[in-house]
Amino acid sequence: MATSSRSNAFPLLCALFAPGLLGVAQGAQAPCANQEIVVEAKPWDVDFRNNNGVLRDVVITQCGTRIQAAEARFTGGLDFENSHWTISGDVRIKADGGSLRSDKAIVSFRNKLISRATITGAPAEFEQLRDDGTTSRGHANTIDYETTTGTVSFISEAWLTDGRNEISGQQLVYNIRTQSVQGHSKPNTDGSNSDRVRIVIQPGKPPEVTTPDKEKKP
Repeated sequence: MATSSRSNAFPLLCALFAPGLLGVAQGAQAPCANQEIVVEAKPWDVDFRNNNGVLRDVVITQCGTRIQAAEARFTGGLDFENSHWTISGDVRIKADGGSLRSDKAIVSFRNKLISRATITGAPAEFEQLRDDGTTSRGHANTIDYETTTGTVSFISEAWLTDGRNEISGQQLVYNIRTQSVQGHSKPNTDGSNSDRVRIVIQPGKPPEVTTPDKEKKP
């Protein structure tokens, strides 16, 4: 079988051999009624003339998204029309029932909405308590979260598990709303794909069910 067809067959492999990583599809989330952005920090160092600044011990919330870090540097002003925030130091992001942790992140705002967060770490980590009581966990060198689609892209040394089965590769894409995963390969210059996705299936191992006592604190 040609290498390029492995990537196309990956969703089918997941459906056949890793059902624990495929949850019941959910509808797209409707926009929240109150889209105000709340920024809490101390101290502030804002240059309004040049539209940049530094905030420390910062918490940013909008709708169901919460971003927390030791420091945030922003460009593009505080109107959030088109601004970029570089946050660092124990970065924690909670959104759509999932949580992300890393050393550093770039958060982008478009039209006064949080549009994207790209986090990097050694590695950056992801966790989500699923509808069936199991917990999906993953990590990669870079994790890209897109708010409009609810997708979390694991890039470079990507790994994801549901507590029983494991999937690894150079790039995995997980949807935290539908709780489903896809694998992607990076094309070579000749059009072929060299990156392979590895699936570890453990049929006899029961999935880990998270209870309130076992659940990690954010």
